[in-house]
Amino acid sequence: MIDHVTLHMSDAEQGIAFYTRALAPLGYIPKVRHGRTVGFGVDDGTPRSDFYVSPMEDGAEAPVPTHIAFRADGEHAVREFHEAAIAAGGIDNGGPGPRAYHPGYYAAFVLDPDGNNIEAVVDWSHAD
Repeated sequence: MIDHVTLHMSDAEQGIAFYTRALAPLGYIPKVRHGRTVGFGVDDGTPRSDFYVSPMEDGAEAPVPTHIAFRADGEHAVREFHEAAIAAGGIDNGGPGPRAYHPGYYAAFVLDPDGNNIEAVVDWSHAD
């Protein structure tokens, strides 16, 4: 189980603005700020965050691209994520649609401002 993920970005404020817009269709909002780091999570009335955007340490080299998949409530949310992420300055890395990984897997991919591969997915193969 993943408790949280932190992305270190070359321009944290640009990253925070990108993720604020891109993740809104998935129900994620900025919830906490620790200095220059912002934590995002579902709007549940708590400060609990599971995704953080933080600046790179001074003098650090460019970050290695990361892949993060966010769970979506349905195909509409995957499509809305893709549109919002592109509008926020992301680069299309695979439009919304079914994937050949296995039946019921529907996803979209966008590269964020630092080239991280961000996915929104609904996986109906795990439905009860």
